[in-house]
Amino acid sequence: MQREKLGSRLGFILLSAGCAIGVGNVYKFPYMVGQNGGGIFVLIYLFFLIALGVPVMTMEFAAGRAAQKSPVLLHKELEPKGSKWHIHGYASLVGNILLMMFYTTIAGQMLCYFWNSAIGTFKGMDSVAIAVNHSSMTADPFTQVLFMAVIVIAGFLVCSFSLKGGLERFSKIMMGALIVIMIAMVINSFFLGGLGEGLDFYLVPSFERMKRAGVVKVISDAMNQAFFTLSTGIGSMAIFGSYINKDRALLGESINIAALDTSVAFMAGLIIFPACFTYDIDPANGMDLIFLTLPNVFNQMPFGRVWGSLFFLLMTFAAFSTVIAVFENIIACVRDLTGWSRKKTSFIGCIAILILSLPAALSSNLLKKITIGGKDFMWMEDFAVSNILLPLGSLAFVLFCTTRYGWGWKNFTAEANTGKGAKVQKWMRVYMTFVLPLLVFAVFALGIYNAFFGA
Repeated sequence: MQREKLGSRLGFILLSAGCAIGVGNVYKFPYMVGQNGGGIFVLIYLFFLIALGVPVMTMEFAAGRAAQKSPVLLHKELEPKGSKWHIHGYASLVGNILLMMFYTTIAGQMLCYFWNSAIGTFKGMDSVAIAVNHSSMTADPFTQVLFMAVIVIAGFLVCSFSLKGGLERFSKIMMGALIVIMIAMVINSFFLGGLGEGLDFYLVPSFERMKRAGVVKVISDAMNQAFFTLSTGIGSMAIFGSYINKDRALLGESINIAALDTSVAFMAGLIIFPACFTYDIDPANGMDLIFLTLPNVFNQMPFGRVWGSLFFLLMTFAAFSTVIAVFENIIACVRDLTGWSRKKTSFIGCIAILILSLPAALSSNLLKKITIGGKDFMWMEDFAVSNILLPLGSLAFVLFCTTRYGWGWKNFTAEANTGKGAKVQKWMRVYMTFVLPLLVFAVFALGIYNAFFGA
């Protein structure tokens, strides 16, 4: 089976960035900043993004490009004879499927909020009414399954066409629209009365606010956010490495993608924090900030229905960009294992993901009584991916690319440094071989601790 290729470097960057850009950028990042003292969190986050995310992403791209295989088979292509690194390939496929089992429901909720905002459902509602509306949405199995199904069917429909004619073309249009919407909303924020206070909180580091939030918590949360924002560890980036040529060195491409990913998260903050200070909203409201607080803010804003609709549209685009990128991963893995056509794999994958996504979609209604230790299906699936498969998968990529028991440093750097652009330097070997694995393991350990023993 001849390997498909992306049509342009721009397509590769936008697809890879689209995979990384998700609800974590426009949903989680702002409330994490709000809970962790503002500007000082942003500064620490940027440090760990460079120290953690970019090197692991470079390794994924390099392994994918060298193997010219999907994540499920790339280790078999590169590993030393007799080794067992290929087991991670199957774990990557499981991780991608598990991620979509709950992420499609989250994306569906974003789409539902866009629809409600566009038709004026939130108009005239106060904070209590908006909270009741949110509870009604999650408690209604039909609504949850309907919007999840729209996301799944639309995602596989896009991926069922050729790589260039479907996924790449659609990603360029959607990512372009996302950026245009964000720029428009950022410009609007600069005319709000709370702009000065919002920017001071967001951009000016304050050690006093850091102490109030807890120094260890701020550092830990910044490390986790920087690591998870790029979606490394389950081959989500490796697949796009297998679709590109050798014109560009991969460290430079990773930096470009991380910069685009961070720009979207940064602009989300520019949208949200001036609004919070304009309408006297606590930026530390946490997860409630997006679903419960912002609809009320838009109700108070001139042309609020328009701005609210645009905001939840960009949230939907951000979530859907991840969905189609991960669907492509799943399709490529299954095609490598079976030899099926793209359309057949997309059809069967669509049915499978629709069925597998039902427990998460129904976890807040029909299946809410089915829990383990008080945790529902949505929580358990999220925990398995975010706290186990992503960090341990990233650790596997790091060890595979840096040790003589795997692909090895010489092979990794030869592939990563082929082409024009920023290259992996010799002095980085000590850091990537000895320090980076410890940092990635620390993310794993902190995630486990926080999940079971954190506040």
